[in-house]
Amino acid sequence: MSSVSARTLDSNHSLTEGLRFELQAQCPETGARAGLLHTAHGTIETPVFMPVGTQGTVKGLTPAQLERDLDAKIILSNTYHLFLRPGHELIRDFGGLHEYIRWPRAILTDSGGFQVFSLSKIRKVTEQGVVFHSHLNGDKHLFTPESTVDVQRALGSDIMMVLDECLEYPPPSMKEVRQSMQRTIRWAGQAFRHYRHFDTSRQALFPIVQGAMSAELRVECAEKLLELNAPGYAIGGLSVGEPREESLAMTEITTPLLPREKPRYVMGVGKPEELIEYVARGVDMMDCVMPSRNARNGCLFTSEGKVIIKNSRYRDDRGALDPACSCYTCRNFSKSYLRHLFLAGEILFSVLGTLHNMRHYLDIMRRIRQSILLGEFPELLRTRRIATVVGTE
Repeated sequence: MSSVSARTLDSNHSLTEGLRFELQAQCPETGARAGLLHTAHGTIETPVFMPVGTQGTVKGLTPAQLERDLDAKIILSNTYHLFLRPGHELIRDFGGLHEYIRWPRAILTDSGGFQVFSLSKIRKVTEQGVVFHSHLNGDKHLFTPESTVDVQRALGSDIMMVLDECLEYPPPSMKEVRQSMQRTIRWAGQAFRHYRHFDTSRQALFPIVQGAMSAELRVECAEKLLELNAPGYAIGGLSVGEPREESLAMTEITTPLLPREKPRYVMGVGKPEELIEYVARGVDMMDCVMPSRNARNGCLFTSEGKVIIKNSRYRDDRGALDPACSCYTCRNFSKSYLRHLFLAGEILFSVLGTLHNMRHYLDIMRRIRQSILLGEFPELLRTRRIATVVGTE
């Protein structure tokens, strides 16, 4: 069994945090926030949606498209997948993930906890960490709170996540939810003690609030994690099959407990119409595979609702995918052509579809941010809720 090697990358023991959050405006009616997240690889305007590049690539898009066409300021990659392939030490030797994938802007790396815990038949959770078998070749590995920090330090991401335990929905029992939540707190403490032995000036570490759908446990977990004085906080375990109402309820309970002056990240959400709902509950950062995954499967998001491009109604449709969108796809191609590409299995469809879906998500976030800065967020929230009810969003 191989264990992730602990590797001191820097002997400087500075405790300067690796990012700074500047709150610019807050909606007095809802608590929605607009801010600036300053990192070693640029400043991110919040609230922000982060494109997911699990294996060091956002499927269907080049880094140039992400940077120049979409102006994405931060992307997300996954520690579990990069640890298994090509390996964190190889990436470190290339100068870190930014150099390896040629992405000049900020990167957040998930610890891999969600991926490991989704491998329910090939992993075992102990107090030490998680023993798991690679889904690629069956090799046995160990993730500990400390080792996942070491892997992410080798990757060089701007924001790192602690190893946490993420339970399925519905959870086995409340007793197991409490045990899991308490383990997550202990692991976070171990991760931070290890993290603070190193130079923290370029990489921040976020703990993750867990507790399933229990308000009591979410509150307890958040209060304990506040003792870490972390540079930012995440809310996890809310994309595991639970009803959206419960996800939003747990977010609404948790965010007021987190420091006003630090960024708040809800992991793995959401649908286009849900983005504004999380922002309305005080969330600054979100991510989800939906814009890219749905695009590859022929589901495109527009201001007029979903477009399932394979439908025969689009065979002769000369119109743009979304007349309200100015992305490259909408400026240049008809729905008829996009349908043809999808049915023919052409790679170009994935590129054009992903480009549009990602632009749709990022444009939503930009409109939300602007409305907060202008004091118009409550009206935008009401408008978008109406649009969701009538099916145009």
